[in-house]
Amino acid sequence: MKRRERTRQLIELGGLIAKADLIELTGDDRAVILGLLVEAAATLRGKARERQLLLWRRRGKRAFADGVSADATSRP
Repeated sequence: MKRRERTRQLIELGGLIAKADLIELTGDDRAVILGLLVEAAATLRGKARERQLLLWRRRGKRAFADGVSADATSRP
C-alpha cells in the first residue's frame, strides 16, 4: 500500500511541474527543472523562509483556483 501511495504522490508532484509550465518553459530540460527546485529549497533554508512560503502559497492557491498555468499568475 505504501508503494502505491508513493507512486500517486510522485505523479501528483509531476503534475504540478506540468501545471506550472516548467516542462515547456525549460524545453523539458530536467537539469534546469532540478536546478529550480534546488534553488527553491535553498531559499526555504534561509532567513526569509516564512515570508517566501506565504508568497508561494498565495500564488499557488490562485493558480489552483483559476485553473490556469503559471503564465497567467506571473508578475512582470
